[in-house]
Amino acid sequence: MTLRATEPRNTPVAAEDAATGADGLARVGPSPVRPAPRADARAPGAGGYRLEPEFYEPARVPSEVLRHTEEAWQNLPVGSPGKVGVLQLGFARNRDRTELVQHYQKSPLQIMHPLYFNPLRPDMAYTYLMSSGGGILQGDRLRTDMSFGPGTSAYVTTQTQTRVYRMAHDYASAIVNLTVDDGAYVEYLPEPVVPFADSRFYQQTSVVIDESATLLLGETLYAGRLARGERHAYDLYASDLEVRRPDGRLVALDRVRLSPGSGAGGAGVNGLDVLAGHDVLAMLYVFTPRAPTALLADTLLRAVGESGGDLVFGVSTLPGDTGVWMRLVGNDTVAVAAANTAAASAVHELLTGRQAPVIRKS
Repeated sequence: MTLRATEPRNTPVAAEDAATGADGLARVGPSPVRPAPRADARAPGAGGYRLEPEFYEPARVPSEVLRHTEEAWQNLPVGSPGKVGVLQLGFARNRDRTELVQHYQKSPLQIMHPLYFNPLRPDMAYTYLMSSGGGILQGDRLRTDMSFGPGTSAYVTTQTQTRVYRMAHDYASAIVNLTVDDGAYVEYLPEPVVPFADSRFYQQTSVVIDESATLLLGETLYAGRLARGERHAYDLYASDLEVRRPDGRLVALDRVRLSPGSGAGGAGVNGLDVLAGHDVLAMLYVFTPRAPTALLADTLLRAVGESGGDLVFGVSTLPGDTGVWMRLVGNDTVAVAAANTAAASAVHELLTGRQAPVIRKS
């Protein structure tokens, strides 16, 4: 099986000028940033700019997702206050450790206060992202902005799996914007996404990273509620990742489109060039100047190979020696989790010189 980055299916968007959002955090390129209000723009509603569609809607949505757009339905319509979740976090180095200095949250998105439980890295903030809603529902629009200042060190994950519930109308979307400043070290490794039957979900991740900074970024997808025998019964899963430098230069682009109903015999997900009949898809991206890309690739290959389990995986270097990326598929969720942990831990130890801690979530 050949593993490769999926080809873009949308019209390429050229890099734009740097802009500053209403949260005061700089954004670059085509990231979904709320533009400065026009002179003739209508006044924001009672919820402020965060409840304006220009803020919480993705700047562009794949055509595969747009065809599910439907706003004329009962219950809370798209964009209602109860359907928009916002989380804005800013980290800065203070008193020899990384601290949360900016924090805004709007349900269902929220966090626990950062923890400092790693005795080998007492300066590193460990933050758990949570949802008060228990999962993602039809018409939900979620946006998370996280800014990591110069010299910061942080680990961010989700408290549990992201469940995408069945949808009779419309689709759900989640925007994640990460800004990683000079010398910062960040690990963003959320738990798997689990799309339920008949769900439609679009996830857009935009990263602006300084050339001297390090970012480990992971993404894992289950075929559904596997314990119930539910496999690839969702309507659509789409994911876009764009990584750029502060001046707008493109570092990496990865787009995933999984549509079980497309193609004969479920070729939309089961083809040899997609998942080849597997139930779990996982990706890990490492952007760093701290180690040669060949050494990073060897480290990942060895860590995953020694983790055990029946897995198919590949590791490649990124253009310009900016880092490496790994993609793997498997059927055993425990084996995939072990491989993900082994890979991230091996890279953590290589780049920091310290053993990675056990991340507890129970």
